[in-house]
Amino acid sequence: MHQVSPLRAEFAQPVRLRTHDLDEARQVIRQNFYSNVVDLLQPSAVLTGYFTVSRLRRMTLGTLQFGADLCMRFGELGAYHVDMPLSGSMAWHQGRLDPLLATVHEAAVFQPGRNTVLDQWSGDCRLLAVKIERPELELQLERLLGTPIRLPLRLKPAMDISHGPGRSWAQLVRMAAEDAQTSQGLIGQELVAERLHEAVVIGLLLAADHPYREQLARPVPPSRPAPVKRAIDAMEAHPEHPFTVTALAEISGVGIRQLQQGFRQHVGMPPMDYLRRIRLTRAHKELRSKEPGQVTITDVAYRWGFTHRSRFAVAYRQRYGVTPSATLHKTQS
Repeated sequence: MHQVSPLRAEFAQPVRLRTHDLDEARQVIRQNFYSNVVDLLQPSAVLTGYFTVSRLRRMTLGTLQFGADLCMRFGELGAYHVDMPLSGSMAWHQGRLDPLLATVHEAAVFQPGRNTVLDQWSGDCRLLAVKIERPELELQLERLLGTPIRLPLRLKPAMDISHGPGRSWAQLVRMAAEDAQTSQGLIGQELVAERLHEAVVIGLLLAADHPYREQLARPVPPSRPAPVKRAIDAMEAHPEHPFTVTALAEISGVGIRQLQQGFRQHVGMPPMDYLRRIRLTRAHKELRSKEPGQVTITDVAYRWGFTHRSRFAVAYRQRYGVTPSATLHKTQS
């Protein structure tokens, strides 16, 4: 395997691999995407695999081809994922859904938390794979809407990439994947990388079908009133602080009932529920960034204002669908 020098220290090292070895192909998929079982549909076939994989912030982009018909099984994915054939086709299914066919005109869109099977990756299929970590897509949608969403976000399993927003998004991703493999590319620039990452994530939310797509297309609602914003700013700045509704009302400069009404109207939840959501988000981010020997679940819970570990674990699982321990030990995907 030939490793390409990283553009900057903050980027994972891009990968380029040509191989005739099925085990080597399995390894590069496992290291960059998911654990897998790969079988040639014609055992006598000769594998002619070529892979280029890059990391753009919390997203993985890969151009993949095998040169032989094969079947791939992944189990439950821990991320949102889109496969866009650049040539050929791929039959696939998730869970109990009937098999679908991904082509150069229609991409496959995969959900986290469902058993995933690529029933037949055709030998002439070369595709662009996009893996977006689950919190990235869900939190970006909540930021755009300004309100919590029902988790997980359910994307329609197929996306038209032959015209309209889907075609534009596919072109954007293809450009990003090509640039990430070039040592002199713009993605190596900090100012470009973060904005391009955001454009790809937001672009998928605008191009794919899901329950919130029409809501995203509506005019932007008026900004939250000053008292609500003051309370939110205080909670965002110090979510670990033992806030009470009374204290937040004093910070906001209004009465408790007025503050609660403002949150119901402009945020969609009570102030203390919003505070808990902030704390869970911070705890989730820390658990994902640490190794098991660096922190404990109890440490993280207390650091972000949860005084009861068991209650923290229950709230965390309700929010993210996995236990805090699974996130820390990276066993959720």
